[in-house]
Amino acid sequence: MLPARIERPLAVSKLSLESLLETAGDAAFRIDSNYRIFFCSQKARQAFGADAGLIGKLITDYLAPDDIPAFQAGLAEASESATTTRVNSRLQIGNSAQWYELQLTSCASDSNQLEFLILARDVSEQHATEERLRHMATHDVLTGLPNRSLLSDRLRMAIAQARRLGAGFAVLALDLDGFKKVNDALGHAVGDALLRVASVRFRDSLRNIDTLARVGGDEFIAVLPSAIDINELQMIARRMISTVQLPFEIDGHVLYVSTSIGAAIYPQHGDNEVKLLAHADTALYRAKETGKSRCVIYDFAKFDLPEHDVSMEAAMYDAVRNGEFRLYYQPIIEARTRKIVGFEALMRWMHPDLGSISPTQFIPMAEANGLINLLGGWALKAACVQIRHFQEVAGRPLYVSVNVSPRQFRNDQFLQVMDDAMKLSGLNGQQLLLEITEGILMSDPEHAEVLLAAIAKRDVRIAIDDFGTGYSSLSYLKRFPIAALKIDRAFIKDLPVSVKDAAICNVVMSLASHLNLTTIAEGVENDQQLDFLSKQGCAMIQGFLTGRPLPPEEVLQVLQTGVLPPVSAVAEGARAL
Repeated sequence: MLPARIERPLAVSKLSLESLLETAGDAAFRIDSNYRIFFCSQKARQAFGADAGLIGKLITDYLAPDDIPAFQAGLAEASESATTTRVNSRLQIGNSAQWYELQLTSCASDSNQLEFLILARDVSEQHATEERLRHMATHDVLTGLPNRSLLSDRLRMAIAQARRLGAGFAVLALDLDGFKKVNDALGHAVGDALLRVASVRFRDSLRNIDTLARVGGDEFIAVLPSAIDINELQMIARRMISTVQLPFEIDGHVLYVSTSIGAAIYPQHGDNEVKLLAHADTALYRAKETGKSRCVIYDFAKFDLPEHDVSMEAAMYDAVRNGEFRLYYQPIIEARTRKIVGFEALMRWMHPDLGSISPTQFIPMAEANGLINLLGGWALKAACVQIRHFQEVAGRPLYVSVNVSPRQFRNDQFLQVMDDAMKLSGLNGQQLLLEITEGILMSDPEHAEVLLAAIAKRDVRIAIDDFGTGYSSLSYLKRFPIAALKIDRAFIKDLPVSVKDAAICNVVMSLASHLNLTTIAEGVENDQQLDFLSKQGCAMIQGFLTGRPLPPEEVLQVLQTGVLPPVSAVAEGARAL
């Protein structure tokens, strides 16, 4: 209850005030310090109904119970500060509650009693719009299920509750087997309808306390509190699988799809959101690989896939900004004269705390997250500029060999990046050799044919890296403008003792000779291997025998002195990179 009296320098004229209130807002009230209504405007009577009998009743009788504390606090603030305060509250009008913005002002009556003026503005439509926007921010538009943002909140809540109670919960990752075929064949409208019906079936097969979210495409995540027993999880999964296997009748089509499910349990399979989702996703793909329409629960012992290092991936982006990536250059030697004719550019990551990070660790990660396009473009430009500098010191033409990843090769901007590198460095096409794998060619032969033809027009040469370890289809040697074959180190390391390796190398070199292709042997580490390859007609070699990968400053010393630095113990350990 508020104080009954208040000191005010001026009293308000009752007649003039009530005349003003009749024209203000969607409804107006005057109440005393006990919240009792002693005046209401004509608009208020119309809104509440003529028979509502508002005079003499408590305004709080018409407020939603949950909104009364905020209303009382607003009145107290208006009284203490002598300013207008605003609160949003639901007013019970008939059988419905409508949202109003209430402007609360305190004043003194003619008898110096505290009273309040309340101007009510209907904000129901605005509030409904805000609710829709809030819902859209946290829910999937197509299915109405929670989206990734709300899922993240629910997972954090589940983790906090599990830690507090010492309990666990499960995360299920699932998608629809065969959805892409439906979407491609019948269109997105049918695909969307299928997703809506499937989401309802999934939701109906879960408990009320469970969360089901759509995280993209036909991918869903379910969070199951307290469900940690493997038998219980399998039972829930079977129920979800069974409900999806029933036919879908959509737009005159009878469709059949199935679902695969992967499960991870907190805390056994992860103690945070990222690990739980990653392991559930890994289990999902194991389910798809092993027959589909089944549930696989994550198992550290069985899933011996390397764990995706999220912190390392974040460090990669920092490394790009901080200039931690460097190019090293391994000499390529003419086998007959043992003269340096070029260099292969090899990327290295020099982390300030971890030291040198193996390319076998960061290159696949960069390929997966798309960073390889940025790194590859930088490497191509930097290598072309650097080889020009090497030439000036050597006083003779040299070429540079640069590896091209599958993702780079598929990038629409690759030709432009290559053109920019050559323009920046001033190299001619013959001084650039691009190394690609057999898999790149055979994964999309039509694209490869068009792109390689455009590269060949620029006189840039193409080498097949690790020849003989991929598809080993000789048809592409006829179809594509290949200039060189790089014999993989797997066929070199046991030469000349291994009869089989010797036979394979002889066949490759003979084939290359008849097709007018250059051969480059990788991983040459002793004089016996070099002598054998030279006698058999191998044009060029590279390996630790004739030079480990060197930073640019050491390459310049080699070109000036003609003396290669010795192979260090560190370099010995890096031979396989």
